[in-house]
Amino acid sequence: MGKLKAVVVVTMISTVLLSILWRATLHLEDNESFVRCLLDHSHPSHPISSAIYTPKSSSFSSVLESYIRNLRFNESSTPKPFLILTALHESHIQAAVTCGKSHGVQMKIRSGGHDYEGLSYVSTLPFFLLDMFNLRSIGVDIETETAWVQTGATLGEVFYRIAEKSKTHGFPAGVCTTVGVGGHISGAGYGNMMRKYGVSADNVLDALIIDANGRLLDRQSMGEDLFWAIRGGGGASFAVVLAYKIKLVRVPETVTVFQVDRTLEEDATDIVDQWQHVAYNLPQELFIRLMLDVVVKSSGEKTLRASFVSLFLGDSESLLSIMKERFPKLGLSKSDCIETSWVKSVLFWSNIPLETDIQVLLDRTPQTLDYLKRKSDYVREPIPKAGLESLWKKMMELEKPRMYFNPYGGKMAEIAAEEIPFPHRAGNLWKIQYLANWNEAGIEAANRYIDLTRRLHEFMTPFVSKNPRQAFLNYRDADLGSSSHGKASYSEARLNGMKWFMGNFDRLVQIKTEVDPTNFFSYEQSIPLLPHQVHLDDDM
Repeated sequence: MGKLKAVVVVTMISTVLLSILWRATLHLEDNESFVRCLLDHSHPSHPISSAIYTPKSSSFSSVLESYIRNLRFNESSTPKPFLILTALHESHIQAAVTCGKSHGVQMKIRSGGHDYEGLSYVSTLPFFLLDMFNLRSIGVDIETETAWVQTGATLGEVFYRIAEKSKTHGFPAGVCTTVGVGGHISGAGYGNMMRKYGVSADNVLDALIIDANGRLLDRQSMGEDLFWAIRGGGGASFAVVLAYKIKLVRVPETVTVFQVDRTLEEDATDIVDQWQHVAYNLPQELFIRLMLDVVVKSSGEKTLRASFVSLFLGDSESLLSIMKERFPKLGLSKSDCIETSWVKSVLFWSNIPLETDIQVLLDRTPQTLDYLKRKSDYVREPIPKAGLESLWKKMMELEKPRMYFNPYGGKMAEIAAEEIPFPHRAGNLWKIQYLANWNEAGIEAANRYIDLTRRLHEFMTPFVSKNPRQAFLNYRDADLGSSSHGKASYSEARLNGMKWFMGNFDRLVQIKTEVDPTNFFSYEQSIPLLPHQVHLDDDM
């Protein structure tokens, strides 16, 4: 009997090994077939071979890792693509779409790699990565006050190219200069000029895309519905956005920045209380972000620090006059204010010394890389002072998570909620970003810091928007729902989508169903198809 059992066990093991080997061989054959498809669809004048990287390529890992901005998704256990295509020409994107559809494999699209949950370059399904970093040309036309920007460019590169041509033009976008244009604008994008000029997507005039049929389309040929969707609805649900034509905005030659820190012992509670009653109602030219974190005093005791960081589109004298009248409790002084150019203000907000040459904006590598978790909220009513005091207590208990409050009002309250898919307009006083950064590897550390962030988010429930509890799409958060690779039930997807898009969700679904009926452009939090369309596809 013992010998018989041994034979059975060996036979079972052999069967399993043969099955694994067969699947691996089949997978390899599929991958080789996919590469052949790409080569067959390569345009003779723009060969695609040099843009293809497989795990056999010596530089595969370095290419993959070069745009991973959250170390949580740079572990040995992180699922890897079976191929990376670093597109050099629009025809390469067309080939990627054609071959991705014909082979039934998922395509992830990465521009700058700042997706907080790694959804632009990680999947549990077999997938290939369309990496856009080579497509980063920027053409600035000061005469028309516009620029064509390819989506592989970074915000820093955009700011630099504008500054090359003009001292009195800028663009309302984020202050993290290594963020890619593609994800930033397609998810709405915002920066410290949003109270004056709205979000980034409010300032888009045209676009070039490759659609689900592999066609190169501009605004006129794609139609107004699809053009509406890719300005805040998340472009990766609808097409590959190749470039945006942006509207430049006017900025004065001299702007003023400041950062003032106050602890609880320096009346931070009263100052924060006044901030939340005035920040959303200040002149549109003035943006004051509030950052909250826990610090340790010289005595070893913990305290809460409130940091007020500002951009004012004007000189310091005008700023001081406004602050004295509208926000006197901060006690802003002349010595706190720094007058500089708009492009240099970007350095200030990025914690780069002002004396640094602005060529630093062309650096595509972040100053630091961390493990991180982010969440978001919207606030529609000031938090009672007792609520602030309870928040300080909770933050000192949790210690690690921080919070950024970004004031709305101004232009943000004037633009209709349905103007673009981004709906968070009038009635929102400020947006919250919850942040946790750490440098300890491993799942235990990740779980600990993620849990701390979730606990702070949960604590804020009484003070934030409700029904739905709104969230910002570009602060990617897997806690809000992660479907089975874009194939969640419509009701589940709608529950999550309402948080990001509110009343605009249904229009996004209708457009998605019309332009991508086979759901090729799908990912874990993508816009779903209408229920009947999903049913038809599933029956096939």
